[in-house]
Amino acid sequence: MTSDAVPADGDPRRLLADTRRLARQVRLAQRVTWLPLLVLGLVTLGAIPAYAYGREVLSDCRPSGDGEVCQVWFQTASIYWWTALVLAYLVIAGGYLRVARARGLGTRVAPYAIVGVVLVALFTALHVVAADALVPSDPGRPLPWVVLALLRLTDFSGSIGLALLVLAWLERHPALLVFALGYLAVVLVPINFGWGVHWGGRWEFAPMLAISGGVLLLGSAGFALAQRLRRPG
Repeated sequence: MTSDAVPADGDPRRLLADTRRLARQVRLAQRVTWLPLLVLGLVTLGAIPAYAYGREVLSDCRPSGDGEVCQVWFQTASIYWWTALVLAYLVIAGGYLRVARARGLGTRVAPYAIVGVVLVALFTALHVVAADALVPSDPGRPLPWVVLALLRLTDFSGSIGLALLVLAWLERHPALLVFALGYLAVVLVPINFGWGVHWGGRWEFAPMLAISGGVLLLGSAGFALAQRLRRPG
C-alpha cells in the first residue's frame, strides 16, 4: 500500500469509513439485477404454451363419488421447466461473469445459480415423493391452505423466488430482498385479479403465469432503470 492510500491523519474511523464506502461501490458495480429477472420472467411466460398444448399423464386413479380422482403429471410443462430453468441459470451466470470481467471485478453469482438448480431438483423430488398424499379423497373438498401454500412455494415459480432471496443476500441488496418477498407473495396468495375464474382446461395456469412472469419483467425494467440513473454521466 502506498502512502497516498492512507489518510494523512491516520484516523482509524476515516479508514473504516473509506473501506466501507469502497466495499459498497464494489457491490453496486457487481450487480446486474435486471438480468436474472428478465431471463426468469421470459422463462415463466414461456411455460404458458407448455401447459396449454403439452401432454398430460394421468396415474393412480381412484374412484370417488360418481367419478374418479387421478394424479396429473404435466409432462411437457415439467420437462420445459427443468430444461428452461437450468439453461436460464447458466445464461445468468454467464452474463454476470461477462459483466464482472468487463468491470474488472469478481462476482458471487455461482452460489445463486447452484442454489437455483438445486431447488428445482429438490422440489421436484419432493413433489414426486408426496404425490400420493396430495390426491384428495374427496374431490369436492379443497386441500388445506397450508398445504396449498407449501405446494406453491415448492413449485417452479416458488423456487425462482427463493433463489432470488439467496441472490439478495449474496449481493447485500435490500431492494431485491423486498422485491423477492413481494414476488413470493404473488406466488403464494396467488394474486390473479379474478382472471382465473373464467379460465379453465388448457389455459387454467395462464393467468397466474402471466402475472408472475409480468412481475419479474417489470422488476427487471425497474432495476435496469435504477442502475442507469445511478451510473455516473
